Order: sequence, then C-alpha cells, then structure tokens
Amino acid sequence: MTATTADITRIETRTGTGGPGEDGPKILEHALGWILVVVLAMFVTQAGLM
Repeated sequence: MTATTADITRIETRTGTGGPGEDGPKILEHALGWILVVVLAMFVTQAGLM
C-alpha cells in the first residue's frame, strides 16, 4: 500500500465533523441567522461605526 492509497483510505473511513445533523429544522437556523445579522447591524449603527 502506497502512502497515497493509505491517505485516501483514512479519509474515506473518517467520521463526520460533529456538526449539526442534516435533519434539523432549517427554518430555525435561517431565522436565527437573520436575527443575528439584524442585531449586528443595529449595534454597528448605534455605535456610529457606519
């Protein structure tokens, strides 16, 4: 087995990254993301950074 073959085999058998599952509520993630964007925009505006 060459080094390249060993690397490919190791990558293919690696488990997931431990991030959120694929079956989660996507609408909740999008809503929380947009709320974060709005809050950040409000903070930037109030702080006079823009």
